[in-house]
Amino acid sequence: MIAKIKSWADKHLQGDPVIWAVVFALSMVSILVVYSSIGTLAFKRTTSPESYLFKHTGMILLGLGAMWVAHKIDYRYYSKLSRLALWVSVPLLLYTFKFGDTINDASRWITLPLINTSFQPSDFASLALIINLASMLSKKQQNIDDIKESLIPMLIWCGVICALIGLSNVSTAILLFATCMLIMFIGRVPLKYLAMLVLVGALAGAAAVHFGNRWETVKSRWEAFVSGKHSFQAQHGLIAVSTGGLLGKGPGNSEQRNILPHPYSDFIYAIVIEEYGLIGGVVVLILYLILLHRGMKAAYNSERAFGGLLSAGLSFDLVCQAMVNMGVVVGLGPITGQPLPLISMGGTAMVFTGLSVGIILSVSRGERDQAWDQQASELKEQKTVTAKAA
Repeated sequence: MIAKIKSWADKHLQGDPVIWAVVFALSMVSILVVYSSIGTLAFKRTTSPESYLFKHTGMILLGLGAMWVAHKIDYRYYSKLSRLALWVSVPLLLYTFKFGDTINDASRWITLPLINTSFQPSDFASLALIINLASMLSKKQQNIDDIKESLIPMLIWCGVICALIGLSNVSTAILLFATCMLIMFIGRVPLKYLAMLVLVGALAGAAAVHFGNRWETVKSRWEAFVSGKHSFQAQHGLIAVSTGGLLGKGPGNSEQRNILPHPYSDFIYAIVIEEYGLIGGVVVLILYLILLHRGMKAAYNSERAFGGLLSAGLSFDLVCQAMVNMGVVVGLGPITGQPLPLISMGGTAMVFTGLSVGIILSVSRGERDQAWDQQASELKEQKTVTAKAA
């Protein structure tokens, strides 16, 4: 039985097996913690928690499906689609800013008709920018010092996309900008040109502040964090963390889940620590660090510049978002509204996260296949030499 399962997994779940294991583990954590934290939401909307559980589980399965499909596709094909995706993302971001659904004073979502599911265009735009930036850098490695041909297009796209996202979601824009900096640094862009990227980021941030609607919120959150005057949400998040102890209160025994405004999304890590203790929180942290390590390992092992830059950028972006979420919960930063990837309850964000991990797996699959082919070729050659000698 075990041999059959292993054979099936080797055939259908290709790429880095550690990444698959980490994603499955985080998905199980997500189902357990979301089910525990949606009671109050279900009560307010006069429905059963099980209905939210089934919907969330369905979105997880959809995300895993997207990950499986993405990892089956040669990652080089994503380069061809990224530029078109960027052009599509610009009007999507503008439409969302002007006409999108507003939740907590932030217009970040579009409700998709028929399926009645929220769609956050910033997820789509972030993925498109990371892929396109990795593609442009890989193609310009021979003339990376050429400002007009190589650098200017990259700077323009980074500035435009980050500014449009920053109109309604400053934290996501900052994280995406940091990811762009990392990709360009790994892509051997000279430091003097990285300084130009910082200038572009400053201009994009100024434009987002001037034309956007989030500056007062960002300012108040930073002032509250610096002064130590925690908001209601931050206070009860810290209470959940401090009362979790070493082993936690046990699954389903959280008290702050009925008090925190969004215990199933922004502050789900607080529920993890309250119910599973410091040990549970550290385990989740380690799983994300493993995901980062394996993604960077795939980047290091990649013999193609595009694959390496792509895996490094997507890994960093995903895990950096997780670190920001966890840091906010334990009081290391101001509230950002960032969900915890692969764990927080969400709509199409699960799908885009799955696509990101699937592309990382596609990079690792390509390198593993290449290493396997090389090993098989060497073994065949060795057998041929042995046969001739005999």
